[in-house]
Amino acid sequence: MNSPLLVLDKVEKDYGGFTAVKSIDLVVESGEFIAIMGPSGCGKTTTLRMIAGLEVPTAGEIRLRDKVLNHVDPWQRQTPLVWQSLALFPFLNVRQNVEFGLKMRGVDASARRAKADGWLERLGLGAFATRPVTQLSGGQRQRVALARSLVLEPELLLLDEPLSALDAHLVVKMQAELIQLQKQLGITFCYVTHSQSEAFAMADRVVIMNGGTIQQVGAPREIFRKPANRFVAEFIGTNNIIAGKVRSDGGGSMIESGFGILQLPRSSDLAPGRKVELVIGADFLTLSRERPDLPNLVPVRVLGEQFVGSVVVVHLDAGDERSLRAQLPLHQFEQLAPAHGEALFAGWQPGNAYVLET
Repeated sequence: MNSPLLVLDKVEKDYGGFTAVKSIDLVVESGEFIAIMGPSGCGKTTTLRMIAGLEVPTAGEIRLRDKVLNHVDPWQRQTPLVWQSLALFPFLNVRQNVEFGLKMRGVDASARRAKADGWLERLGLGAFATRPVTQLSGGQRQRVALARSLVLEPELLLLDEPLSALDAHLVVKMQAELIQLQKQLGITFCYVTHSQSEAFAMADRVVIMNGGTIQQVGAPREIFRKPANRFVAEFIGTNNIIAGKVRSDGGGSMIESGFGILQLPRSSDLAPGRKVELVIGADFLTLSRERPDLPNLVPVRVLGEQFVGSVVVVHLDAGDERSLRAQLPLHQFEQLAPAHGEALFAGWQPGNAYVLET
């Protein structure tokens, strides 16, 4: 069995008493697209910088193909980094920017020009080889930065929020280009982002970080539907979280909560009296004026709505400062047409909830 491409083994980074990354473990297989995400200050960029060699771990090991990288210089790692700012040289033209890394490695002029031109053609920039990078659009500059890294033919490409400075329509286009490029080349991508939509749209696995630790690693759908803890449940998607206690007379199938007596998923096997949190995706909530035939039902009033394109998030008051959110397709919202303050029923099937044990 082949060994993993990249291993982070109890890696830690301390800055004079402040621990930015706390003893994390991560295994990345060859050819994977891994996205690391979390709130600002969670340690994701520090982790990427340690992989790139721009920071030295305080403890633990970073291994690439079983070679310990902790004290290997960045230019000797074969792990180029595409920066958020792109970091192109404004005094060089497009081809010269792409050639730069090869020049630093001592590749002769004819060979590095051939390689650079090959990648420029591949990324649709062949006609811009002699143009100053200052005369390119944001999307074109992004592709130049990618070409500059890919021309080095790395096994592992690191990307630090590379799409954050682009307009929304360019972000979607570049996401598709990155996915296609990564699959075609078979290069492992390690991609840091604060954007859930970017991570879920592109990555094979997503790493959720908070407070310098890894909270969960998994496929996007797994993380979205089965968060490992309350932090992930609140950070990902639009989840409703209801705290309660397993009923002693319900055989572990119901909980007492501030929203009433609620049924748990059938697969739940919890001791009576156990404290749990019920996670229900906003897209699983149904809204209706007439009382529906659903096991879990909460009377609510409409507080307002948030229009986000093809879906609408409806904010609901469940009384006593409790709230819920329902996410409806736009056409369903338009059919229901709820008025502000209107009384409705919010309901869901027990099997569409996920139980977090506390």
